[in-house]
Amino acid sequence: MVCFDGPTGPSGPFPKASHFQGTIPYTFAHKTADLVGSPAAFMLGLVVIAIWAMTGPVLNYNDTWQLVINTGTTIITFLMVFLIQNTQNRDSRAVHLKLDELIRSAQAARNELVGLEALSDAELDALQLEFTQLHDRAERKLHTIQEHRSGRGPAGNRPADGATNEQN
Repeated sequence: MVCFDGPTGPSGPFPKASHFQGTIPYTFAHKTADLVGSPAAFMLGLVVIAIWAMTGPVLNYNDTWQLVINTGTTIITFLMVFLIQNTQNRDSRAVHLKLDELIRSAQAARNELVGLEALSDAELDALQLEFTQLHDRAERKLHTIQEHRSGRGPAGNRPADGATNEQN
């Protein structure tokens, strides 16, 4: 896996934003994402669909009428896939950088967790198992604490009805 240098060293599989920033495709993608994600763009889509639907009876619902909407939606969908992926990549990179900063700033955190996105699936599975085990232990500990607070004691040490907990 290629690892690009970020502002503070390797930053995972993401290239530095400054490498692409200011280029025509970068600017176009950002402005287009902002535009097509707006309520006005949604309303424009609804108007286009309404106009297309109203022209159906006039054009006798012919093949050309159907081909227009099919071709238009196919082209728009094809381009939107790339635009959505670009936006997701930027969002994902920003979230990773924020999480990396939080991990670095927390004294009790394991700094090895910075850059997890570069690990293999097997390594991520092993880490997932470790966190699942930590969660299970914490849950058991919480359950034990709740039992003690309620005066019931641990489940295995409960006295039988009418008996005391004293040893003879």
